[in-house]
Amino acid sequence: MAVTSMSQSSIGDFTKYNRMSAVFGALPYASSYVVIAGGGGGGRGVAGAGGAGGYRSNVFGESSGGGASAESALSLEAGTYTVTVGAGGAVTAAGTNGNGSSGVSSVFHTVSTVGGGYGATQPVTGGGPGGDGGSGGGSSGETGTSQLPGSGTAGEGFAGGRGSGSALSYPGGGGGGASAVGVSPASNTANGGNGGAGVTSSITGSAVGRAGGGGGSRSSTPIGTGTDGGGDGAPLDVVAGSGDVNSGGGGGGARGRAPGMAGAGGSGVVIFTLPAQAVATFSGGVTQTSARVGLNTVYTVTETDPGSTVTIG
Repeated sequence: MAVTSMSQSSIGDFTKYNRMSAVFGALPYASSYVVIAGGGGGGRGVAGAGGAGGYRSNVFGESSGGGASAESALSLEAGTYTVTVGAGGAVTAAGTNGNGSSGVSSVFHTVSTVGGGYGATQPVTGGGPGGDGGSGGGSSGETGTSQLPGSGTAGEGFAGGRGSGSALSYPGGGGGGASAVGVSPASNTANGGNGGAGVTSSITGSAVGRAGGGGGSRSSTPIGTGTDGGGDGAPLDVVAGSGDVNSGGGGGGARGRAPGMAGAGGSGVVIFTLPAQAVATFSGGVTQTSARVGLNTVYTVTETDPGSTVTIG
């Protein structure tokens, strides 16, 4: 009698639940991701700002970069996958005018992003064009036929802003962001261009904006401001802001003259989820943290060595 009664009890239900939960955690594992490349470095010398690193995401209900919707679902079998966090773009040495450097790609499995475009300095004659990238770099604040901002990459980011040239304030263009074009100063007396906005994601459990463009320079304040991890621009004799670490933000542009210096691009980041039952083992040289969010574990990879991997089982 007791055994028959127990078959209808909560213990029986508990056994059924255990069997169901095993199915939920079975391979292949569903994985959400946010992958952001390193941001571009700002230029120095009547300069534009660096663009944000390319932004790709498949988080349900959120956006990817460049105005795109979330990408397709990703399923991962047991195995070893590439994981790379791209560095931010460098800048010229203190006291030296020049373009910044483009950021470096970040990769998770088959998801690869394009580094942010560099911010431009003025050439000997005419304005300097910004670099193409995940989001484009801003162009210099000097008149010229080549004074075009860098282009963004479809599904990853937007173009930079165009500087406004004359013999006055020379405001540089803002760097492009993952969700908006960098600002083009309206006139030669306007502020330096602000960086384009990034994208906000709650994949880690908190809403965080990343992959914003840097701010353009100006001969005097007000300079352009960075957005969502992008660095602020700088006037004469001032060091511009660098993009935030692991944001993919673009570096701010600098007007020039020592000790003025442009801002470097912020490094990228790789964030992905796995069901809590899954096991992820990283190769040497990987810096990462993990946290439980709902039924998933969220892995945030902030630094990698060449050839780094994650093994999922």
